[in-house]
Amino acid sequence: MAEAPVPGPVPGSFRIAPAAAIDAAWDRMARALQPRVDAGDCVLLGILLGAMPTLVNVARRLEGDVLLETCRVSRYRGGRQGGELEWLATPVLPLAGRRVVVIDDIYDAGHTVAAVAGWCRAAGAGEVVTAVLATRRNAPGPGPDVAGLVIGDEYVYGCGMDYHGGWRHLPDLYGLPPA
Repeated sequence: MAEAPVPGPVPGSFRIAPAAAIDAAWDRMARALQPRVDAGDCVLLGILLGAMPTLVNVARRLEGDVLLETCRVSRYRGGRQGGELEWLATPVLPLAGRRVVVIDDIYDAGHTVAAVAGWCRAAGAGEVVTAVLATRRNAPGPGPDVAGLVIGDEYVYGCGMDYHGGWRHLPDLYGLPPA
């Protein structure tokens, strides 16, 4: 018998993944990324604000030295639909010749991850790898190189992702039916 869905804090929402599943996803991501760190001169580049929890939690699981960097790019601006990509802050750390792991919260259509990865290549990165906490089951394009979870079409929040600017801090991942 299937368990009843666990309701979320936003009316009509439900839990997609509990904190234990999120921790396991970060463990899988770190294992997949460890060879890049082992190869040396690796930068983890988090796309803020959404990637903040994933950047920190994956970095904590890696062994060896790794540089942390961020950029700030927005498509959602607190809404439920992605729009035009806006760069709010570019990375400061020189990326030329380095292995760069672009970390984001979710791969919806791939626009944000592709834009940041392209920026890194243009900055001379020696290798660019993309990693996200969650990817859509039917996402277009090639998808990320590393994904912690595969999810459906729900609008998700928690674990860095927001609902109208809030709820990013939640340890569980919640979903709302597609709009």
